[in-house]
Amino acid sequence: MAHFSLNRRERHFLERFVTCPCGSRELRRAQALLWLSAGESVEEVAERLRASRQTVYNWRARFATRHELEPGARLADGERRGRPRTARGVIEPLIAEVIEQDPREFGYRSTVWTANLLAAYLASEHGVEVSLRSVGYALGREQLRWKRPRHRLALRPETWRQAKGG
Repeated sequence: MAHFSLNRRERHFLERFVTCPCGSRELRRAQALLWLSAGESVEEVAERLRASRQTVYNWRARFATRHELEPGARLADGERRGRPRTARGVIEPLIAEVIEQDPREFGYRSTVWTANLLAAYLASEHGVEVSLRSVGYALGREQLRWKRPRHRLALRPETWRQAKGG
């Protein structure tokens, strides 16, 4: 096992950091690094903090590889991956400003807006990639409802069903 060491500046910062009322994640990481630099094993530190050994190894490696940052930033969480941010609140105003207009004005070959057209419009005009489900949810939140237009034959008599026997 490689010995973990801190320079004087890092040690001073971590000792001061441990005594301040700051975030619990950073506090645990700082305390773990201090214990590691004092010669305790990763297993002892992990047991004391009720964390896995791998977590302590990760904290130590992250702190060591971020040497160009300030010590506080070296303790902070890294950039997180995961679920992308939601489109809620972003696409509703964009849809509301265009929904009353004719899609043909924007170069689409349709007389009514559909979820597919709205998703294509948001991607091309605003650079917002959304799913059809997100567009549907946004329309529901804005209480926008529409049906496809039904074609009514103007020449059909009102009694046409009677003539068919129904």
